[in-house]
Amino acid sequence: MLQSLAGSSCVRLVERHRSAWCFGFLVLGYLLYLVFGAVVFSSVELPYEDLLRQELRKLKRRFLEEHECLSEQQLEQFLGRVLEASNYGVSVLSNASGNWNWDFTSALFFASTVLSTTGYGHTVPLSDGGKAFCIIYSVIGIPFTLLFLTAVVQRITVHVTHRPVLYFHIRWGFSKQVVAIVHAVLLGFVTVSCFFFIPAAVFSVLEDDWNFLESFYFCFISLSTIGLGDYVPGEGYNQKFRELYKIGITCYLLLGLIAMLVVLETFCELHELKKFRKMFYVKKDKDEDQVHIIEHDQLSFSSITDQAAGMKEDQKQNEPFVATQSSACVDGPANH
Repeated sequence: MLQSLAGSSCVRLVERHRSAWCFGFLVLGYLLYLVFGAVVFSSVELPYEDLLRQELRKLKRRFLEEHECLSEQQLEQFLGRVLEASNYGVSVLSNASGNWNWDFTSALFFASTVLSTTGYGHTVPLSDGGKAFCIIYSVIGIPFTLLFLTAVVQRITVHVTHRPVLYFHIRWGFSKQVVAIVHAVLLGFVTVSCFFFIPAAVFSVLEDDWNFLESFYFCFISLSTIGLGDYVPGEGYNQKFRELYKIGITCYLLLGLIAMLVVLETFCELHELKKFRKMFYVKKDKDEDQVHIIEHDQLSFSSITDQAAGMKEDQKQNEPFVATQSSACVDGPANH
């Protein structure tokens, strides 16, 4: 009997602090995932780094042997200056001297990578004035970009996600959750095809040194806003129509980022994902909220109606795409 009481008390304790337990497991899982990534990257990339270091040492030793008049210190000073200039996007190679990093199209591409927080790092401001302006420009521009993308994604989601799901649910009688899942999968497949596979094939043709895997890698790194900067299109010395190419890449990155956000918004509105996310959230204590309201003499008819409306809104949010059903029904007769 004591064991049953202890077991029931443990179950009640776990259920009472279920959100905290889930959050703890989430933090632990995230840390383990970080460690797992570090172990894999280290084991895969460290041998290649060692081979590259050995190759560079051999090249440096051979160069000094062929040019005895040049000391090792002078060579390292020259290479240090070259690497410093390369970090600012300036190369000493003769085949790269014709490409300017700060003409209008390149500056437009740089501004788009800054505002979208992609930041390839292949081109950075050289002057103190440019660095100061980049700070001010980013402080204003990044929130502005988030506002712009939010508004665009909301409008696109209404037409691309909400209305198709409601149409199949109302007209054909399918389950709303099933329709939402199928629609999200199809939308993800179309987005991956149009903004990953097809552009990767195009980049593999336009960029001489890129294969399909490297092109697909660039598309993913760019549209996920990781922006490592190891692959940047339009930087070849023999690139034809470079200005038009840069503008096209800027448009592709902007449209691709919008498409990715639409897909993420569509998946986040699925009922199953909403239930999964709520497992890690802190639940509000309704008793404390009521005591807080009574202590401040805010218990009025308007607050009660607002609270009831809030409860209805919470119920609607538990089901995918219900919030737009009324608006869609209103817009339907108006459009007809």
